[in-house]
Amino acid sequence: MFGSLDWSTLQHLWWFIVSLVGSLFVFLTFVQGGQTLILTVPKGESEKNLMINSIGRKWELTFTTLVLFGGAFYASFPLFYATSFGGAFWVWLAILFTFIVQAVSYEYRRKPNNFLGQKTYEMFMVVNGSIGILLIGAAIGTFFTGSNFVLNEYNLSRWTHPLRGLEAAFSLFNVSFGIFLVFLARTLGALYLANNLKHDALVPRLKVASFNNLLCALPFLLYVLIRLVTMDGFAVNPQTGEIFIQSGKYLSNLLEFPLTLVLLLSGLVLVVTGVVLNRFTASVRGIWPAGLGTVLTCLSVFFLAGYNNTAFYPSKYDLASSLTIYNASSSHYTLTMMSYVALLVPFVVAYIIWVWRQMDMGKLTAEEIEADKKSY
Repeated sequence: MFGSLDWSTLQHLWWFIVSLVGSLFVFLTFVQGGQTLILTVPKGESEKNLMINSIGRKWELTFTTLVLFGGAFYASFPLFYATSFGGAFWVWLAILFTFIVQAVSYEYRRKPNNFLGQKTYEMFMVVNGSIGILLIGAAIGTFFTGSNFVLNEYNLSRWTHPLRGLEAAFSLFNVSFGIFLVFLARTLGALYLANNLKHDALVPRLKVASFNNLLCALPFLLYVLIRLVTMDGFAVNPQTGEIFIQSGKYLSNLLEFPLTLVLLLSGLVLVVTGVVLNRFTASVRGIWPAGLGTVLTCLSVFFLAGYNNTAFYPSKYDLASSLTIYNASSSHYTLTMMSYVALLVPFVVAYIIWVWRQMDMGKLTAEEIEADKKSY
């Protein structure tokens, strides 16, 4: 079946798979967003413990999806993995560090006699939900603004900036993208918690928090969208493989590939609908339209970066070194074998959905957390 597909089709297929996993990860960052809310929303230890234990039951899913995203990129587009993870290692190590301290925090936050203290572990959670997500957003932003690397004739990469990826934070576009993701994660976190908790005082505050954080996200989203449709992009000649700067490239991608525009607009509408539903009605189920909207919006961003003959990892130092889904992918054989393995993904997703439903069958209460001696 997959063996009969040509190499280009497999490359497009695997960019879709990678994009889908990355989009699911962004949705699951409601865990990280919820972690940052413990500074402002709860009143008292009981409410804070309730929030942390609610999102704490899902933190492994976010971490696992992030690892799966990296693994999928490594297997399908290994030249990107080698170039970015091998060159921009400071930014990736910083991201990884925030996720490591998150895992440690859930394990030891309320353990007796922990030498760092409960407050320190809670700040680790906040760092993971703010700095960690900001850096991930800045890293994704480089798909459009470019990075500082060069490839030699053997496809060995050399990073040309001493900050090794942290220089992405010097771009207003990258930082704006990262801040938008932080507020989006906080919005999703508030929506999820409002749906998952049974607490007459806390839930109304979470509904307000989801709306307020969406308002905070909008200016950064607006800036990112305006820059995307006005900035020059990195195009590739499909016949020669030549990389060149094209004026209005990403606007052209939206217009020439209408599915991307449909995904973007429908995704944004669904996110707003979910937040408005939660804020101005008695419903607490806004996380589901907003979650679907997040996935669709992120898919459109990945499609903008990789499809329609676009360099998804452009080099600012040497245009010819820019990476596309054509020159960065694995061989036809490898992509074919991986496609057969990917047929198992729906079964894994079905298992995750089943486990999720089992964990969230009943709303979490403060009394349940106080009675559970093994709670976070």
